[in-house]
Amino acid sequence: MMVEDLLARLVAFPSVVGTPNGAIVTFIADYCRSHGATVAVLPGPEGDRCNLFATIGPRDKAGYILSGHMDVVPAGEAEWSSDPFSLRAEGDRRYGRGTTDMKGFLACVLAALPKLATSDLSQPIHLAFSYDEEAGCRGVPHLIAALPHLCKTPVGAIIGEPSRMQAVRAHKGKAAVRLEVIGRSGHSSQPHLGLNAVHAMAGVIIQAVAYGELLAKGPFDRNFEPPYSSLQVGVIAGGQAVNIIPDRCTADIEVRAVSGTLPLTLLEPVKAHLEALQTKNFRTTWRELSAYPALSLAADSPLAHLLTELTGKEALAAVSYGTEAGLYQQAGIDAIICGPGDIGRAHRPEEYITVGELHACQQMIEALGARLSG
Repeated sequence: MMVEDLLARLVAFPSVVGTPNGAIVTFIADYCRSHGATVAVLPGPEGDRCNLFATIGPRDKAGYILSGHMDVVPAGEAEWSSDPFSLRAEGDRRYGRGTTDMKGFLACVLAALPKLATSDLSQPIHLAFSYDEEAGCRGVPHLIAALPHLCKTPVGAIIGEPSRMQAVRAHKGKAAVRLEVIGRSGHSSQPHLGLNAVHAMAGVIIQAVAYGELLAKGPFDRNFEPPYSSLQVGVIAGGQAVNIIPDRCTADIEVRAVSGTLPLTLLEPVKAHLEALQTKNFRTTWRELSAYPALSLAADSPLAHLLTELTGKEALAAVSYGTEAGLYQQAGIDAIICGPGDIGRAHRPEEYITVGELHACQQMIEALGARLSG
């Protein structure tokens, strides 16, 4: 199948993050097996979602991973001019949810598979496709944990997130948490008889925002924009009606950390402020939603040199968005980002990728196969 046909098939699966993904996994597994790949479907603990790992070439040698995620963000925006789960062609552009982030890369890998399968590979090429990356890289840790049973430790991993086909050596780490304050309900005319959870959470948020402003004072890594760690309160929910004292309030907070800083440690002052409410008879909970480490690959690493040769472009030092690459590096596998599309088109209506970008990515993957042949 041609890369555009494969992209159309992949986009047609509404594999939204946090939902069952059996249909897309079955399609990819069957396609890979039809071209001689050894395939492992790896169910996650959720019970209705799976990672997929496939190998072309000698399994007893150390090779390279081509890594991507099968899930996409929801597509409920009104600005879509057509069905987001049906690929639409306009000139060189191909519109649809996930075209850039990141079913375009998956389609390129699958389109290159027939050529890889007929190559005399001296080292294997592995396909590692994960679930729920858009929920904070929840699926790939289970895949990485299974790697010792699936292959020899890979030489490197190429994570195909959209980077305009320019390799990227570093990204920030991230952690997201949900705070909950539980107070006591009552009539708003008698506030002294209740415990207002919204008011209590507001105090925690004010302190969290002030702490976030302190993060902007460093430490700095000038490879990033912005060059410092950041904190954001993204979601707040609480209360039933204006005349009822709210007994519950939740807030979702994330931090993005420069290299050398553990994301979860940045949230410790916020946790302390939350737990201090317990002295005022509130109950509190703290739940980690997601966390992944930063990526930092040396400019003189063999993997960076390889991607420069394959793409013809020098690797970019860093980006501020996050990927699964840091988790591969944490597991002892050198990792780098390189994929088709532009991150600026992701997570928005009218997401698209160009045919030229797809072809450039497929050619890069086939060039990797040629390099490993003979």
